[in-house]
Amino acid sequence: MVITIDTNILYQALSSNLGASFRILQLVRKGDFKLAISQPVFSEYVDVLTRPNSLKYFDLKQSDVKNILRYIAYISEKYDPKFLFRPNLKDENDNMFVELAIVSQSKFLITNNIKDFVSGELIFDNFELITPSKFLWRQLNG
Repeated sequence: MVITIDTNILYQALSSNLGASFRILQLVRKGDFKLAISQPVFSEYVDVLTRPNSLKYFDLKQSDVKNILRYIAYISEKYDPKFLFRPNLKDENDNMFVELAIVSQSKFLITNNIKDFVSGELIFDNFELITPSKFLWRQLNG
């Protein structure tokens, strides 16, 4: 199964090894799920996770975070959206996650900011928006 994850999932996973976000990355690393990635999404990951305030919060060096990002790039399934599906979400950067979820045929787009992906009458029937904890609960309970 292919999944798409919002930047906030990686942020939380780097912040703590106790939460659902960290567990999702462990499952991806184990090969239980394939992580979808595109160049715009990866650039967003790099931008957010290597900011000085992020590094300070993680208590990690930039080289540590870059090594983690290299690994994510290596194990992920790469996609190059050839079209621009613009649901006109409040945050323009969220559109690229929707594009990736659609082109990769991800079953889930995992985020802690579900409300950021809700836009009027827009309905995503290609994938399900889900929080990390609900995603894990579903995986464990069928």
